[in-house]
Amino acid sequence: MWIRRAFFSWLFPAALVLPLWLFVGWGVFQAGGWAFLWVLFVALPSVLVGEVVLALLVRARPAVRAERAVSWRDVVGFTVWHGLTIALGFFPKDAFGWLLAGTIVAFLGVFWSTLWQLFRDIADRGRAALVIAEEQTRPPMSGFGDGATHEQARRHGQVIVITETGRTGEDPEPR
Repeated sequence: MWIRRAFFSWLFPAALVLPLWLFVGWGVFQAGGWAFLWVLFVALPSVLVGEVVLALLVRARPAVRAERAVSWRDVVGFTVWHGLTIALGFFPKDAFGWLLAGTIVAFLGVFWSTLWQLFRDIADRGRAALVIAEEQTRPPMSGFGDGATHEQARRHGQVIVITETGRTGEDPEPR
């Protein structure tokens, strides 16, 4: 649980730390002039905006707000994406293209996973609210003195007995 909470706290600082690392990595590993332009005009804005958008999507989920912890799927996704972003900051000559492609794919995977979890969480909460509202507005059933609903009757083991009558309205023969 502490790992999930740590990731919850790390989301917004990562929006500043990761772009800063790309800038520092460019300087330390002497990547060159074209790499500087790429870092300045492509990498910094995209990592900053991407991280902020993902952090807002994650924190918009009711389950995340209630627990103040991200899901394990988020932990895995952000670990992969942040790890690839950090590796990209080393500007390796032979693997830069592969790392860049992997970083983009990882970001897209985390983005769609986060959206899917948000929609699923909202749908689950909506269904639960509808069930509660339906139970509260359903009229009481006859045959139960306390006004229990069908669902409550089923949960508590209460049984509804229906007897048939003949065409003339007479009671059927007892068994």
